[in-house]
Amino acid sequence: MTTPRPEREDAYGGAPYGSYGPAFVGAGDPGTARMPAVDDYGGYGEYGPELPLDDRTMALRVPGAAEGAYGSLSASAGASGPGGATGGRAARRKAAKRGGGRHGGGTSAAADGPARPLSRVEARQQARARKPGAAVMVSRAVGELFITTGVVMLLFVTYQLWWTNVRAHAEAGSETSQLQDDWANGKRAPGVFEPGQGFAILHIPKLDVVAPIAEGVSNKNVLDKGMVGHYGEAPLKTAMPYDKTGNFGLAAHRNTHGEPFRYINRLVAGDAVVVETQDEYFVYKVASMLPVTPPSNTSVLNPVPTGSGFTRQGRYITLTTCTPEFTSKYRLIVWGKMVEERPRSKGKPDALIQ
Repeated sequence: MTTPRPEREDAYGGAPYGSYGPAFVGAGDPGTARMPAVDDYGGYGEYGPELPLDDRTMALRVPGAAEGAYGSLSASAGASGPGGATGGRAARRKAAKRGGGRHGGGTSAAADGPARPLSRVEARQQARARKPGAAVMVSRAVGELFITTGVVMLLFVTYQLWWTNVRAHAEAGSETSQLQDDWANGKRAPGVFEPGQGFAILHIPKLDVVAPIAEGVSNKNVLDKGMVGHYGEAPLKTAMPYDKTGNFGLAAHRNTHGEPFRYINRLVAGDAVVVETQDEYFVYKVASMLPVTPPSNTSVLNPVPTGSGFTRQGRYITLTTCTPEFTSKYRLIVWGKMVEERPRSKGKPDALIQ
C-alpha cells in the first residue's frame, strides 16, 4: 500500500504530479522522463516501490540494502560531504579504530585512573622475579674469576718480561760502575772472592753485552741481578782467567733478569769474547757451540771440555745458558779459546776498539 502524497508542481515547471507522481506522456515525447514499469524492476509495482524514511537521518534508503554497502543518503552535508563518515557499521568500526578505541578515544593511564599500590605479597613476587637465578649467578662468578685470573697473569708476565729486566739492568750497571771506580782509584781486589762479589767485566762486542762477573751462580745473589756468574764453587769449580791452564766457566740468564746471554746462539767461530779485570784484558775467540744438552751434562765445564773439539790442556772459556728461550729444559753451550792476554797499561785490545 502506498502513502498518498500532496500534489505539487513538476520541478521543471511541468504539470502537477498528482497523487503518486507526475503526469506521464507517451514514450515518444523526447522531453519527458519515464518512471519504471513493472517489467523494469521485477514486480515493484507500476511506479516502483515505496522508499521508507530513515528514522535517524530522515534520508531515503533502498529496502534490503546493507547500510554499509551504499552508505547514508543523509541530507546533512557533514555526514556525506568531504571529511564525513560515509559508510555503515564497517566504516564506523574503522573510524573507531583510527580514533584509538570504540568510543573514539585511546586508552591511557589517565583514562584508567591512578595505578593501584602493590601489596606486600605482590611486591615480593616482583622482587623474586627480578632476582637472577642460580645459573646466572654461577656464570657471573666464573666470568669474574676468569677476568681476575687474566689480570693476574698479565701482571705476572709484565713483571717477568719487563720489570725484572729494568731492575736487573740497574743493579748490573751499578756493579759495573763500582768496579770501574775501584780500579781507577787503585783499590786492590783480593785474590779470592766471596759469593756474589763482582771481580771482572764481560764484553761481547758483537752482541753489545757489557755485564759484571760475580763469584757463584746463585739465582738470588748473582744471576737474578743481571750479572754473569762464575762457576767457582765445588763440585763445579772452574779456573780463573789468569790461571795458566783451565776452563773459565760462566752462566747467565737468557731471558728475564737482564738476560745478558739471550743472543749467544748468534755467535760464530772467530767472534771475540773479552774478560776485563783490574790488571788485564783476556781476549777469547769463539771456537764451537753445543746447541742443546741436558742440564746434568757437567762435562762441558771440564778443564778440557767434552764436545768442544779441544783435545789438550789450554786456557778456555765456557758460556752456559738455558734453551729454548723462556724455558730451562736444556742448556746451550758456547766455547772459546784465549788468544790474547793484554795488560791494562797497554790500553784496550782491538776487539773493544772496533
